[in-house]
Amino acid sequence: MNQTVIERDVAPSAGTVDMKLEVVVIPVSDVDRAKRFYGDLGWRLDADFIVGDEFRGIQFTPPGSPASIHFGKGIPSAAPGSATGLYLVVSDIQAARAELLGHGVEVSEVFHRAGPGKPAISGPDPERRSYFTYATFNDPDGNEWLLQEVTTRFPGRIDSNTTSFASVSDLASAFRRASAAHGEYEARNGGQRDENWPDWYAEYMVAEQAGKPLPV
Repeated sequence: MNQTVIERDVAPSAGTVDMKLEVVVIPVSDVDRAKRFYGDLGWRLDADFIVGDEFRGIQFTPPGSPASIHFGKGIPSAAPGSATGLYLVVSDIQAARAELLGHGVEVSEVFHRAGPGKPAISGPDPERRSYFTYATFNDPDGNEWLLQEVTTRFPGRIDSNTTSFASVSDLASAFRRASAAHGEYEARNGGQRDENWPDWYAEYMVAEQAGKPLPV
């Protein structure tokens, strides 16, 4: 029987140079309109550089994001509105959708996919699995943003020795998930109060973020 083997080059974890995705350029037709839109979302305005009549560069950063967006005048880019698949990862997609609606943004209904390449199905993933639940919205030019709910990362995606949360809301959401899971843990153990619940919470939250097996 013929067998196909796909080899993958794996870079060593030590001695490599960090390459952090810093900025994504999005194409817009009206710089001031785009600035108002992203400012109204509550995104942080980092810069608005004007150099003569030919160049203007604006940078915004979404809340809790390590990466930013650029747009402006004199910045090489594709046709306005042609950017798609711009992922915004959130820990609670319903809360994120409600916040965007509160800012006057038209957001799609929440939907999920049964698997990669599968058609969209209305409503969140029944098991609330990470990476499977989405919602979309567009900026005034039609650039498409995709909300994706992620609570547990793929194994190896996060360094298990480093646990961090991008925002207060992300940390609060992690506490709520740990609290719900801990309630089930206590119920399975006769309903007795677990005096070591802080340790259990901490183990759960670290394992969840690193994509490791959760405590039972």
